[in-house]
Amino acid sequence: MSTHRTRRDFVKRAAILGAAAVASPSAAAAASGSPRAAEPDAPLTPHPGALVDVARDEAYWAQVAAKYRITPRTTNLEAGFFGMMAQPVLEAYHRHIDRVNSESSYFARREYPAMFRTARERVAAFVGAKPSELAFSRNATEALQALIGQYNRLQPGDTIIYADLDYNAMQWAMNALAARCQAKVVTLDIPEPASHENILATYATALAANPRTKLLLLTHCNNKTGLLLPVGEITALAKARGVDVVVDAAHSFGQVPLTMADMGADFVGLNLHKWIGAPVGAGALYIREGCLGAIDRAHADESAPLDRIESRIHTGTTHFATMMTIPDAIDFQLSIGMPQKAARLRYLRDRWVHAVADVKGVTILTPEDATLTGAITGFRLHNRGTGDANRALAATLHDEFGIFTNQRTGLAKGDCVRVTPALYNTPADADKLAAAIRTIAARG
Repeated sequence: MSTHRTRRDFVKRAAILGAAAVASPSAAAAASGSPRAAEPDAPLTPHPGALVDVARDEAYWAQVAAKYRITPRTTNLEAGFFGMMAQPVLEAYHRHIDRVNSESSYFARREYPAMFRTARERVAAFVGAKPSELAFSRNATEALQALIGQYNRLQPGDTIIYADLDYNAMQWAMNALAARCQAKVVTLDIPEPASHENILATYATALAANPRTKLLLLTHCNNKTGLLLPVGEITALAKARGVDVVVDAAHSFGQVPLTMADMGADFVGLNLHKWIGAPVGAGALYIREGCLGAIDRAHADESAPLDRIESRIHTGTTHFATMMTIPDAIDFQLSIGMPQKAARLRYLRDRWVHAVADVKGVTILTPEDATLTGAITGFRLHNRGTGDANRALAATLHDEFGIFTNQRTGLAKGDCVRVTPALYNTPADADKLAAAIRTIAARG
């Protein structure tokens, strides 16, 4: 069975999580008779239950939430920008900062290089890659700009393709590459509502209509609606036509289970300070073994041999403590388990979505297909897709109801408001959002 199919089976099983009602945390704990308590210092281990039960064990998730120190100023449902470090990770970060600051260059030159290599090995193991296929960047944007901007197989008259849901900075990088190489830019719009079949058909049609396509940008989980593309299948379609694929996995890495085999692409950008929960300033680029030749050396940089991935990006001096904290962040994720985490996030998403799905005027922009949706979901009210309308909606949710979300732009059919729950959120937070949406929608 393929890795891609395995993941689809997992998320299909997880889809039923949102169908069941959830009691309050205290009621759920009482009903289950669980002795667990929300103790910040209690160690975590992955929940041993079946995924259908995992996401509803409020006593367990209270333990997880206790690992985060969150502000009382708002109900934060905008976890997509910065994932927040859990307390064990934050404490490790502070220790690393103190060590770096006290030992200075003595530590940086003698001991840090080995720790840097360990961090890379840990990320590689997490995504099923070889360490030699990964290089650290400061974020996914920087990694993807290197992969796109230094791509060298594009000739005058060739075509590149990207979609409306791709990240704006990556669209601009594709435009700049095409302009420099005198290539053609083709854009496509992801259908609304999206389905597995119409997504594949959209890409297949675009590739067939543009036989000189050399490079395709795919965003696994976009930052606008949260739609999860079937990247492995689209990549297979592209590769069959000799098209290289760059995958933006900034939001999917750490939100849903994935490996480089799932992606199927030779070039991938990752982010470590969103869903992995590392300090801000950590990302990575992946270049499959044997594919370095398609990406030029960065700035004629000779600090690394041409046959090593480090020659494709040079960020200068790294933030020592940030890199040192990456293994701590991965350890925390593993203490929960990626299937368990994905199930809980999808459950929180379904909690509010299902409560408003039949409300007149509410349009949910991610489908119920569990292979296409994780934690992030965009929505519109009364088909209003202007920037002003969605900024006003996000402001109303914050100012009147105490809920922090974010307006997103760039969709072909108009702007939306993005909702992004995290592990520190509760069903009560989802219910609060649903009640607010119902109230605002009723105003017309």
